Amino acid sequence: MGSFSIWHWLIVLLIVVLVFGTKKLKNIGGDVGGAVNEFKKAMRDDKLEDNKATSNTIEGEVTNKTKQ
Repeated sequence: MGSFSIWHWLIVLLIVVLVFGTKKLKNIGGDVGGAVNEFKKAMRDDKLEDNKATSNTIEGEVTNKTKQ
């Protein structure tokens, strides 16, 4: 009683396809996929900006080196 069988899920899928139609479901899937890709891209860009801000390289030249 606690879990659904494969037949329950197939009936639910059939009802969803009948209500929305395959074209609309395809468009919704494309929109969701595009949103996920944009989110991943934004997260990558944000990490790159954080790395640039925290990893500053100081360049210089050693002019006088002494032993201690």
